[in-house]
Amino acid sequence: MKRTLTINLGGQVFHIDEDAYEELKAYLTRIEVHFSDPGERKEVMDDIERRMAELLQEKDGDKNRVVTLNEVREMKEILGDPDEIGESGEETSSRKETRHYRTPGYKRIYRNPDDRILGGVCGGLGAYFHINPLLFRILFIIFTFAGGTGLLVYIILWIVVPEARTRAQKMEMRGEPVTIENLGKTVREEFNEVRNSFRKT
Repeated sequence: MKRTLTINLGGQVFHIDEDAYEELKAYLTRIEVHFSDPGERKEVMDDIERRMAELLQEKDGDKNRVVTLNEVREMKEILGDPDEIGESGEETSSRKETRHYRTPGYKRIYRNPDDRILGGVCGGLGAYFHINPLLFRILFIIFTFAGGTGLLVYIILWIVVPEARTRAQKMEMRGEPVTIENLGKTVREEFNEVRNSFRKT
């Protein structure tokens, strides 16, 4: 008989098999080793745990079910093997391409809080389709004056489309695979931007 444990992952409670827990714990420990900066490490680990929680929720909405070893291994396959990340936190381009094609369905529409005038709908559509958001803003204005439908559609999208709050959601919005190396790279870039802004002032 297997023991079942209760864990908090990314702020959410999950029930997990003991063998699945041991594998998940070892995996998270291996990831931590690759990020030497304490600030970066905490940010990356928080993002990875939130992403893991999202992946487990997508699998099945039932909170009382037990996470199995196979599910943990599938999650590891999506996020990537930390041992394949180089010293700089980057994978080789060939490895990135392999993982890119192995993880379909990562692209989603979100409202973009970093590029918004009102609700971020146009910014989100621009990021999703890799088009300048100004084009969508112009289209909504044209359809609003042409028949009034533009404003209605915008309001509906504002209500229905969720805002990209986490780094993982912002990466999905741009069509980037949410993997360990991409999360690490994003956190590292943000830290560098903050450091550079302090140096300029």
